[in-house]
Amino acid sequence: MNTIISPPILDRLSALGDETRSRILALLDGSELTVSELCSALQLPQPTVSRQLKTLASEGWVEARAEGRNRHYRLSTELDDSARSLWSIVRHVVARDGVYSADAERAKAVMSHRRLRSSAFFAESAEQWDAKRAELFGSAIGLAPLLGLLDPDWTVGDLGVGTGALAGQIAPFVRRVLGVDRSPEMLNAAAARLDHFDNVDLRQGELEALPLADDELDLAILALVLHYVVDPPAVLAEARRVTKRGGRLLLLDMRPHDRGREYAEEMGHVWPGFAAERMASWLDAAGYTSFRIAALPPDSDARGPLLFLATAES
Repeated sequence: MNTIISPPILDRLSALGDETRSRILALLDGSELTVSELCSALQLPQPTVSRQLKTLASEGWVEARAEGRNRHYRLSTELDDSARSLWSIVRHVVARDGVYSADAERAKAVMSHRRLRSSAFFAESAEQWDAKRAELFGSAIGLAPLLGLLDPDWTVGDLGVGTGALAGQIAPFVRRVLGVDRSPEMLNAAAARLDHFDNVDLRQGELEALPLADDELDLAILALVLHYVVDPPAVLAEARRVTKRGGRLLLLDMRPHDRGREYAEEMGHVWPGFAAERMASWLDAAGYTSFRIAALPPDSDARGPLLFLATAES
C-alpha cells in the first residue's frame, strides 16, 4: 500500500485559514508586539490572542523573545521560501479588508505609547546624560582616534544626536554635521554645546522618518540610539535613504544582555541589545552591502553591557 505524503506547504494553510491568526501575522510582519499590545490592537481578549499565538508558534509562523515578564512576538525569521510566498499572497489580499487597516492604526497608537517611556527619560535627564553614558559605556563611546579618517568634504548625520557630544567631536573634521533627535530637551543641550560651530545643523524629528532629503549624507551614524526605537529596521532603511550611494553607515550599540527590564524601567530602553545575526539580517534587508559587525573589547571603566560596532555601505 502506497503512502501519500502531502507537500509541506499544505501544512501551512491551516494557520492562515483563521482570520484572527492572519490578523496577528499582519501586525507582526515588520513589527514586534507583546500579547497585551496585540490585544489592544486587535481588540480581543488575552486568552484568545494567547491561544492563537500558541498555534502560530507551534506551526513556525511566529517567534518570541523574553524581556522581563513580557514576551515580544514577531514574524518568524526562519520561514522557508514557500511559506513566505504563501503569506505574501494572503497579506496582499487581506490588506484590502478594513479590519486589517483598523488593526494597523491601533498598533501605531500602541507603539507611540511605548515610545513615551524613553521620551520621558530624555526629557528629565538631558543635563546628566553625558555622565550616564560614560558611567555605562566608558571610553568606548569616544571615536576620537578615528576622526582623522573622515573626509573634509563629507556631510555627516549624527542620528540621535543627544546632547551633541559626538557631533562636537566630528564637526572640526568635516564640511557639515546634521544632528537629528526627537527630544527638544536633548536638542537644547546640544545647541548650547555646539553654538560655536557654524557647520552644525540640528533638527527635531523621528529616526523612523528623518527630516533629511534623499542622498543628503556621506556618512550616517547611529551611536547608542537604536535600542531606544520601536522599529530598528525602519530606522536602518531611513538611514540608507538619506545616505548617498557608496556612502557609509556607522552603528554603535549594545550586545545582548540580561538587564533589559532594568534599563527599560530606568531609561526607556526598548531592546536589550542586538545579536550580530539579527543586525546582519536587518542591514541586508535595508539594502546595505559590504557590512561588517565586530564586538568591541570590554572597557574596564564601563559598568554597562558590552558593545559592538557595525559598518556598512549604502
